[in-house]
Amino acid sequence: MDVRVLAHTPDPVRVIYTAARTCYSAGRPSELWAEEAPRERMERLIRRVVESGHHSVLEHVSATFRMTGVSRAMTHQLVRHRLCSFTQQSQRYVDEKKFGFVEPESIRKSPAAHELFQRAMDEAREAYRRLQELGVRNEDARFVLPNAVESQIVVTANLREWRHIVELRCRPGSQWEIRRACGEVLRLLKQHVPTAFEDLRLDEGGTLATPMGDD
Repeated sequence: MDVRVLAHTPDPVRVIYTAARTCYSAGRPSELWAEEAPRERMERLIRRVVESGHHSVLEHVSATFRMTGVSRAMTHQLVRHRLCSFTQQSQRYVDEKKFGFVEPESIRKSPAAHELFQRAMDEAREAYRRLQELGVRNEDARFVLPNAVESQIVVTANLREWRHIVELRCRPGSQWEIRRACGEVLRLLKQHVPTAFEDLRLDEGGTLATPMGDD
């Protein structure tokens, strides 16, 4: 699995700060934008606003991630978040004859389960290949492909939605793969916009160590 930031709103701290100032200040918008506030002052206001649960100001900043080496089982969960924009590797146009796959640790650590899983992957590859030889197009041959098939996806969302996704998908009861991916999202967001995410912390096991927010 590889999760990388492709892009985010330029100067996100100033954007969030200006949105917050617009909400709570009597100053004219032009004055708020022109003010060269010290970084510390901007972060202090953002911290206060986030702690109060007023997260709408985070919607003015977005971040785009590219996730590769993840399973279709994982992306099926991720695309349920309807406030995101998604672009995923197509199984209609991409030839999956030599598809890679993600194997859960619970299967890999059991010799019997691993053997059964590997056989299922081999059989799926063979069925896919045979269907192609029979003239079936990729868009229909893909019906025999398993959820374990590796995929890649580009995801864009505003920071409020990323907070919601992290809070939901990094909980102890979440499926391990999406929990790992969203934990990496949180780690990267803390690098780029730390003040907006410093209240969200993961424990050594990669699960959220802080309670769910009010978002």
